[in-house]
Amino acid sequence: VLLVESGGSLVQPGGSLRLSCQASGFTFSSYIMSWYRKAPGKERELVATITSLGGSTNYADSVKGRFTISRDNVKSTVYLQMNSLKSEDTAVYYCRARGSGNDYWGQGTQVTVSS
Repeated sequence: VLLVESGGSLVQPGGSLRLSCQASGFTFSSYIMSWYRKAPGKERELVATITSLGGSTNYADSVKGRFTISRDNVKSTVYLQMNSLKSEDTAVYYCRARGSGNDYWGQGTQVTVSS
């Protein structure tokens, strides 16, 4: 089982990034997918969740209206489109897969928002 995040980078405030999480080794379309983030000195935070077929999404209040989670079950990939980025969005972003009694995490990708 692998979850590989990519797309993290240094970006200026107000900018945009799209994170990707490529999954393999399990039936991706049967799993709920989530993005979390962990900033230095802060607790890990649930950012967004999408159900297995993409019919429902949920967001942390801190990112509502700015971030969009989506998935492509053919490509076994979940995305996080991040717009209007703020310095407080700086963190390592992780994807998580839950289903069939399993719980998988990726290794994370760094997002830094700074001028």
